[in-house]
Amino acid sequence: MSISNRLAELGITLPAVATPVAAYVPAITVGNQVWTSGQLPFIEGELPETGKLGAEITVEKGAEYARQCALNALAAVDSQVGIDNVKRVLKIVGFVASAPGFHEQPAVVNGASTLIGEIFGEAGAHARSAVGVAELPLNAPVEIEIIVEVA
Repeated sequence: MSISNRLAELGITLPAVATPVAAYVPAITVGNQVWTSGQLPFIEGELPETGKLGAEITVEKGAEYARQCALNALAAVDSQVGIDNVKRVLKIVGFVASAPGFHEQPAVVNGASTLIGEIFGEAGAHARSAVGVAELPLNAPVEIEIIVEVA
């Protein structure tokens, strides 16, 4: 089954590629890999919420935002090579804006990892980092970047 068909089966439509908020491009292709820039949880060009996990934002909401970041990253991949050309997801890096004492970054980034697994199955098994940070651009709660292998 193609990735496009799997997305349709799941009822998922990739969003438009998010407009960069600074001097960078959403993704680049190097050989048989696509590397995305960090993607914020934009929905139709807007952040749905700002703040830190463990303060203003719950783990559950953070996981939803990580999922949206992953969708935005997949849109960037799609714009480079077409989503059906993705052979495997290699790595996810998640940055979580964290209040002091917050230690549940892996649970937040699971929102992205779970989505990737639902879409890609075994080809979605990936290496991952989940990093707590003091601040993210635009006071976003989560930022996700991915690296994929393409055909």
